[in-house]
Amino acid sequence: MNYIGSKYSLMEFLKDTIGNVTGYSDGEGRVFADLFAGTGVVGASYKEMGYDVISNDIQYYSYVLNKHLIENVPITDDSPLGYLNSLEGIEGFIYKNYCAGSNSGRNYFTDINGKKCDAIRTKLEEMRGRDIDDSVYFYFLASLVNSIDKYANTASVYGAFLKHIKKSAQKDFKLELLPVISGKKGKVYNKDINALIREIKGDILYLDPPYNSRQYCANYHVLETVARYDDPVLSSKTGLRNYESQKSAYCSKKTVDKVFDDLIAHANFKYIFLSYNNEGLMNLDAIKAIMSKYGKYACYTREYRRFKADKDENRQIAADSTTEYIHCLIKE
Repeated sequence: MNYIGSKYSLMEFLKDTIGNVTGYSDGEGRVFADLFAGTGVVGASYKEMGYDVISNDIQYYSYVLNKHLIENVPITDDSPLGYLNSLEGIEGFIYKNYCAGSNSGRNYFTDINGKKCDAIRTKLEEMRGRDIDDSVYFYFLASLVNSIDKYANTASVYGAFLKHIKKSAQKDFKLELLPVISGKKGKVYNKDINALIREIKGDILYLDPPYNSRQYCANYHVLETVARYDDPVLSSKTGLRNYESQKSAYCSKKTVDKVFDDLIAHANFKYIFLSYNNEGLMNLDAIKAIMSKYGKYACYTREYRRFKADKDENRQIAADSTTEYIHCLIKE
């Protein structure tokens, strides 16, 4: 998934840094926590390395993705795939609210793909607890969230839809299964991180909070609705669902330093690693000052290409690249 803040392209840098600081060559008997988990790229990688992974995200679609990637282990039943892909489309919530043919005024998916998504999502709910257990349910629901995103008629995020259907969105939707990650069965949460940190402990804590004021709940609201399928009341031209309860204090200049300090203070982990870039709401001096209060601090950097959600001519972009920092704390 093309996701804001994804660490997919930075995994080598991240793993090298964590390995060099901790001296750990594998995860045997160790706990790794990924508490702003997003699409689960980091947690899944550490699961493969043998760690006991704790994953968390306040967004429910992220929780769904990680329920599969972190908690499911081989072998997971994939037999419903053919049946689900053969379903005829229905006029459900996705079609009625996110497709142009329903006169919703929104154009996130073609009518055919919206109806197909509705059919699969509805059937999964019917099958849960009757034909499939929760592990298979989250396997297919996570795969649905990941798959339907590839057919979205957007410029990457769901802050707006395109007027005309782009080429990739014109293809007929097909459910494709995510991989089942080898490793130990982990634990996934859908909680506020500053509350969860008081309940868990481990060896390595990895933090990848939002860097700016863009709320993930607004940028990925359609995927949130696909995941929850809870018939929310929608507002505005873009069909936003109410996301007050999911707003992150890490997206506000006024609150980010305070909540970050609280998080580090209550973290019961020996090693803490924070991914952040040079354009984030917290400046480098503030991060250093906060982390240094609790132990030995160091910082490592790497330049990488910035995330672009639309074409260059549509907005002012300062540079093609930005600097990613991994702030390290050995807690005393």
